[in-house]
Amino acid sequence: MTAKRTATKRKQPAGGGILLRYRDKDTAFGVTRKTASRLAKTLGLSETQDIHVALANFARQTLARYEAYNGPLAPQQMDEIRRLQPPGRMKVKESLF
Repeated sequence: MTAKRTATKRKQPAGGGILLRYRDKDTAFGVTRKTASRLAKTLGLSETQDIHVALANFARQTLARYEAYNGPLAPQQMDEIRRLQPPGRMKVKESLF
């Protein structure tokens, strides 16, 4: 009895895919296919995973990890800061200037 293999469907990319063009030589802003392959082999990843790891690390280094400033703190936020501050250790200031 032969089992019929069903074709596995690949997950569609979330958003449009991008084209990655490797550089002719390694620079601060790009790498060659050879370097990407060596890095993937060293890390035990595929080249695609290798690129995702690099982008994730770059995002952690570059993008803000906090919300953008949107004005002064609300009274509830100031009360929470005062509540969490160890007594006598520091003085909470309303303004830096």
